Amino acid sequence: MFASEFNDAGYTFTESDDERAPVYALLPTGESSNRVFFVGTLTEKEDVGEDSEYWRGRIVDPTGTFFVYAGQYQPEAASKLRDLEPPAYVAVVGKPRTYETDDGTVRVSVRPESITEVDAATRDRWVAETARRTVERVAAFDDEGNEYARMAREEYDLDPETYKAAALSALEDLDESGDELAGDESGSDDATLDDASDGTDPAGTPEP
Repeated sequence: MFASEFNDAGYTFTESDDERAPVYALLPTGESSNRVFFVGTLTEKEDVGEDSEYWRGRIVDPTGTFFVYAGQYQPEAASKLRDLEPPAYVAVVGKPRTYETDDGTVRVSVRPESITEVDAATRDRWVAETARRTVERVAAFDDEGNEYARMAREEYDLDPETYKAAALSALEDLDESGDELAGDESGSDDATLDDASDGTDPAGTPEP
């Protein structure tokens, strides 16, 4: 999914009472997600740990910003963040993570299992495929029997068409062949990017 939808997926649930049951994030477009795969531009990294390394990475796609956090329990991902020099295209596989701030706001981030440096062509293929899948989820949102869509309507006051519009805009950005690594991020005026551009971290800093 794109960052714009991921950051709105603040509701999590399990499908059994087993304490080891996987935790799923509920997507506003009516799907569940135990893991996410995304490709974007690593624009910043920082060791925010106190007693041990705890790396935070800021990764942008055409719709917004993902924040990833990796520490001693994600050694491979933490090592990769340590070694990478922004800006760089990266592909990430990880688990959605939510936490509540002191003011009650739910923040969403990714606990990465793998981070791989990739090229621009890989990023472009991901954007095209993610746009297609987003549009398909939105098209199926009102289908009878779509259990996760029913849950999304109950948990979120969000219009799925918003994410379809973001997906189509991302495709248009591809056609315009904008290149973040060349310093040209003018193809996206997403508010999430603007909010983070002053160096603040809208995702906050969760505990390791």
